[in-house]
Amino acid sequence: MKKYRVGYTAGVFDLFHVGHLNLLERCKEMCDVLIVGVCDDDYVINIKHKKPVFAENERVRILNALKCVDRAELVDFKITDDKMLALEKFHFDVLFSGDDWKGSERYNKTEEQFSKVGVSIEYLPYTKGISSTDIKNKI
Repeated sequence: MKKYRVGYTAGVFDLFHVGHLNLLERCKEMCDVLIVGVCDDDYVINIKHKKPVFAENERVRILNALKCVDRAELVDFKITDDKMLALEKFHFDVLFSGDDWKGSERYNKTEEQFSKVGVSIEYLPYTKGISSTDIKNKI
C-alpha cells in the first residue's frame, strides 16, 4: 500500500528529460494516482520569461503517455501560483515539489494552509547534472 492516495505535482516539462522522469517516478512510488499540472504557454512566457520549445498541448500529450502519470492537464498561472486552488481542482492528499522550495516564504504559507486540511507536502531532490536550460545551452 502506498503512502498517499492522490498526488499532485506541476511544472513546465519542456524538453522532457531523465530528470523529469526521475521526479515523476519518485512521485508515483508514493501515491496510487499521480496528477501532473503542466504550466500553460502563457505562464512560461510571461512568468518564467522563456519561450517553450514544445507547445503546451504537446507537453501534456507527452506526460499523458507515461505509465507513471495517471493524468496530466494544463494549468494556468492562478492554479500554478496558488496551491489551494490546485487542491480545489485536483483533490490530492499530497503535493510533490522540488526541495529547493523547502523553507521558502511561499511554501511555508502553503504548508500552514495544507496542515489545516490534512494535505502533505513531499519535497523531492532534483536530478543533478541535467535541466532543460542546460539542454538548450548545449544545442
